[in-house]
Amino acid sequence: MRPDLVPVRRALLSVSDKSGLVDLAKALTAMGVELVSTGGSAKVLRDAGLAVRDVAELTDFPEMMDGRVKTLHPAVHGGLLALRDNAEHVAAMEAHGIGGIDLLVVNLYPFEETVAGGGDYAACVENIDIGGPAMIRAAAKNHDFVNVVVDTGDYAPLLEELKAGGGATRRVFRQALAATAYARTAAYDAAVSSWMAAAIGQEKPKRRTVAGTLAQTLRYGENPHQSAAFYTGGTARPGVATARQLQGKELSYNNINDTDAAFEMVAEFDADLGPACAIIKHANPCGVATGASLAAAYQAAFDCDRTSAFGGIIALNQALDAETATEIVKIFSEVVIAPDVSEEAAQILAAKKNVRVLVTGGLPDVSAPGLQWRQVAGGYLVQDRDAGRIGMEDLRTVTKRQPTPAELSDLIFAWRVAKHVKSNAIVYARDGATVGIGAGQMSRVDSARIAARKGQDMADVLGLATPPTEGAVLASDAFFPFADGLMAAVEAGAKAVIQPGGSMRDDEVIAAADDAGLAMVFTGMRHFRH
Repeated sequence: MRPDLVPVRRALLSVSDKSGLVDLAKALTAMGVELVSTGGSAKVLRDAGLAVRDVAELTDFPEMMDGRVKTLHPAVHGGLLALRDNAEHVAAMEAHGIGGIDLLVVNLYPFEETVAGGGDYAACVENIDIGGPAMIRAAAKNHDFVNVVVDTGDYAPLLEELKAGGGATRRVFRQALAATAYARTAAYDAAVSSWMAAAIGQEKPKRRTVAGTLAQTLRYGENPHQSAAFYTGGTARPGVATARQLQGKELSYNNINDTDAAFEMVAEFDADLGPACAIIKHANPCGVATGASLAAAYQAAFDCDRTSAFGGIIALNQALDAETATEIVKIFSEVVIAPDVSEEAAQILAAKKNVRVLVTGGLPDVSAPGLQWRQVAGGYLVQDRDAGRIGMEDLRTVTKRQPTPAELSDLIFAWRVAKHVKSNAIVYARDGATVGIGAGQMSRVDSARIAARKGQDMADVLGLATPPTEGAVLASDAFFPFADGLMAAVEAGAKAVIQPGGSMRDDEVIAAADDAGLAMVFTGMRHFRH
């Protein structure tokens, strides 16, 4: 039976990220560990006054081809892969002068950083590491005898393990390091393959891979009986994954999902064009508004559905100020997310200690390309992110009555909101604010009726003489297959409609709109959201 405790006598250090390297090497040297290193890593260690052997001394072969060839040698891989309890392996090591390597510390060429920094094709290719992944996989395979560290965050745990074991590590510790190492090389290869497919124009490559880094272990998933964790990865974009949390409890699975939906929704409204606020509940907006000030936008969004707003997620497209924070703390909210928060606003929110406050530093670009993944039984669905947007120039009026300039503005607003409402989606809007939202119904007519009912509820709460849907505009995320859905809008008092068009019964729906005196525009684009 192989031993549990294995002493570390020789370490090979070859890292791209030099942070923490010298401190690690000093601690290893103090424990009597011999240091072997390569190129830049060896120079850093020598400059720190540490004794270190070059890999070239082990291989009796110099680094060559600009460092492309240095560790791909039996003296290295034999030292990593040899089974110390196998007589034939030990004999081969002795015959060829191969010394065992008990600890490998490697982090890879900065390929992901090169891509993220806009490196050209040649620069990206040059930053594809070859020797590093080969050594990592070899050491991880031989974890019965070899420790492999690929993350600077594991330097401290490694030293603690060595101190506790008198210079040796336990098998369970080496197994955990090996699992992390294989995940790292898998993620690295995923990044390379994804980049190359995009670089050569492969929209649908034969194989796709996705990788993530554990950001947070969650208490549970959507429900308490479900285990869950939060991983980050892919193209970085401002949002919940990159935000800095100023206060409040740890984010839950549902918090993260809903906050992402909220911030993507509010990002539809350019901060330079004015303040906007979105309030989300269960990944659907219950109120969205623009305004002359952030406080006004928040109030209009809140007024759309005050009941549902309780315990919701509040997303803002501009820095949160004190005036808006004063209004926000009047009810309980799970999360407030904004590009920034003023010091005074932060002090006001601090009175609500359970409210999670996130600062993102910016808004995501909703028109930027990207991929979305969804798991199904036995596979994955992969699609482009819905980056579709329409402007005034894209609208086609199909009715006798032309929409007024004010109606056109509201139609564009309602359309942007409908994009983020679960299908079937109906959104009533007026004066740059939602006044009724119907989401996720099996029938578009039902969504229209629910949205109208929400408008009536809004009137009752605010003491309005008539429902705000009267004189409002309506957005439908997909076409009306029959005129009955349009008639529900007429009953609610809508005066203008925006929809994709494209139904076999478009003529029938247009005729019904003309009979009712509605203005209706087609976008030629739909926004299903399932």
